[in-house]
Amino acid sequence: MIRILLADDHPVFRRGLELVLSGIADFQVCAIAENGEQAVELAAMHRPEVVIMDLRMPLVDGIGATGRIVSRNPAPAVLVLSMFGDGELVLAALRAGARGYLLKGAGEEQIERAVRAVAAGEAIFDAQIATRVLAQFDQAVDPAVSALPMLTERELQVLRLLDQGLGNAAIAAELGVALKTVRNHVSNILAKLQARDRHEAVQRLHPHSDGEY
Repeated sequence: MIRILLADDHPVFRRGLELVLSGIADFQVCAIAENGEQAVELAAMHRPEVVIMDLRMPLVDGIGATGRIVSRNPAPAVLVLSMFGDGELVLAALRAGARGYLLKGAGEEQIERAVRAVAAGEAIFDAQIATRVLAQFDQAVDPAVSALPMLTERELQVLRLLDQGLGNAAIAAELGVALKTVRNHVSNILAKLQARDRHEAVQRLHPHSDGEY
């Protein structure tokens, strides 16, 4: 049985998708979220295998919700189902941890195949989406990834939040992780960058600055 959480703020679309998925013998819709914050809470509560995620939602958007959901262990696979398919948005979803991306015009069989694929640990994308991502990939490379290759993706995420002025507790709340986990990430960042403190570590994100921060 593949347990699925639906996250979409459009009630008619949400209801239609629920009916389609509930009609598949080994699919179970275990929870339904109307916004990103609710999706994060219900994912932690029900622990589905797959989250079908809309991107444009209130409170927390689908990108932010995806990042928080996949940071937990065990993490469900997130399949984005969106009206929007521009390359930058797709890349943002992938960086957040999405395993698949379909447009809302996808047929029932295509959605079923995608759910099964991401549940099995595979990645799957609409053909149009794959083409757009490949076309923009080289232009969309994050310069911080190249400049700080010693940091993991999660450590870069924490460093960017430090750059925004967030403290450990606020970062823990943003990422949906324990305070101790954030402290460990900060310690690893300082060690890897050989930085004396957070201020010096954050400056590594701005190598061309004049030192004023």
